[in-house]
Amino acid sequence: MLARACVGTLFASTGWEATHNLADVSAFFAQLRIPAPDVSAALAGYTELVCGALLVVGLASRLATLPLLVCMTVALATAKAGKVHGLRDLLMQVEFAYSVLLVVLALLGPGRISLDSFVVPRLRRSRWAALLG
Repeated sequence: MLARACVGTLFASTGWEATHNLADVSAFFAQLRIPAPDVSAALAGYTELVCGALLVVGLASRLATLPLLVCMTVALATAKAGKVHGLRDLLMQVEFAYSVLLVVLALLGPGRISLDSFVVPRLRRSRWAALLG
């Protein structure tokens, strides 16, 4: 729960900042030659905000880690590409650490103190059980 709350808060706060400064983020993305910088900036900012908030409360936690992993992969491949010349350099990037934490959260789940632990068992007992598998 602690890892989920910390990582979620981090992403939600950076997403909040990005969505309120889209012009700056878009200009940065244009410098990095990311295609459609305006759309990409909005997509990345809102992804971090929404998925980060989902992690904070523990709702759809495993699903929320996937778009955030994509954001971190893109960050490593674009903004951090010039700083990564080998494995040691990769391991020193904070985006790599976030990616590792996101993978751990995806594998272990949100924990007992989460909305997922409250909602999912009730959905399984409902008529939606067939859809959940």
